[in-house]
Amino acid sequence: MPSIRIIVAFATLVIAITPARAQEWPTRPVTMVVPFAAGGPLDVVGRLLASRLSQILDQQVVVENVTGAGGTIGSNRVAKAAPDGYQFVFGHLGTHAFSQTLYKRPPYDGVTDFEPVVIVNHGIFLLLVRKELPVSTLAEFITYAKVNQKKMQFGSAGAGSINQMACVLLTIAMGTNITQVPYRGNALALQDLIGGRIDFMCDSLVTALPQIQQNTVKAIANLTPSRASRLPNLATAREQGLTEVAIDGWNAFFFPKGTPEPIVRRLNQATSEALDTPSVRERMQDLGTRVSAPEHRSPEYLAKLLRSDIERWADRIKAAGIAGQ
Repeated sequence: MPSIRIIVAFATLVIAITPARAQEWPTRPVTMVVPFAAGGPLDVVGRLLASRLSQILDQQVVVENVTGAGGTIGSNRVAKAAPDGYQFVFGHLGTHAFSQTLYKRPPYDGVTDFEPVVIVNHGIFLLLVRKELPVSTLAEFITYAKVNQKKMQFGSAGAGSINQMACVLLTIAMGTNITQVPYRGNALALQDLIGGRIDFMCDSLVTALPQIQQNTVKAIANLTPSRASRLPNLATAREQGLTEVAIDGWNAFFFPKGTPEPIVRRLNQATSEALDTPSVRERMQDLGTRVSAPEHRSPEYLAKLLRSDIERWADRIKAAGIAGQ
């Protein structure tokens, strides 16, 4: 049998090698899992950042769309991946907070199965209606919905998606019961809204803005706490009387639990550098998304926010009667 001295020496060597390897990270391409379909708001921002991160890290950051179940399939793949720094997920409020209450048996624990890295941006969500719907204000929409709710439909990117929860909150606040049509991605729902096959959806400004500008859909209200710089004349739901409708949808990077801290810090620093790159900031502002503030980019800040949002949204999800699906 090996002596205690040899075992201790071997353990010391392993401990010494692991930080060294972490400091060298990455030595090969890294996969960013986007748990939603290509063309959606998370995908658009993810690909923009992947390009700049590839330059900063001197290794290619490859975007892979792993879709389904409101983003939990892709997130679960990363939760179960080796904690070696070569897979991380671009998750959000839905994948890591809503999912913990929406599902009776979530496939992962949003807190204990991941290493928080950094908040990337905050999504701005809008109430969009089909062009032919005879409304132009939130008050008119509420009146119309109360009369026509039995035949109306709204689209979403599926259970657990932020746009689903935004529309659920909206319909509850209006006192209506409207049928949801879940899609396999945000872009597919938007296509059907443009085609007039559904009546409304709660979409991210990133994907909604081009359609608003082309007049293929109508924007009725901003569902986030404050007005958007790209649509300064569009009032929030709060301003239009629905004070309980305000959703701040953050998007963030997460590694699998156990990923070495030096790797977590390296991706955190690289992402912050990418977000501060003028061309990236300008493009994200053009897209209509809000870049996270520098003081809110630490892993510790994200960890605290996640725990708070899981608890805060649990009450709302249970009140909406959609918990434990």
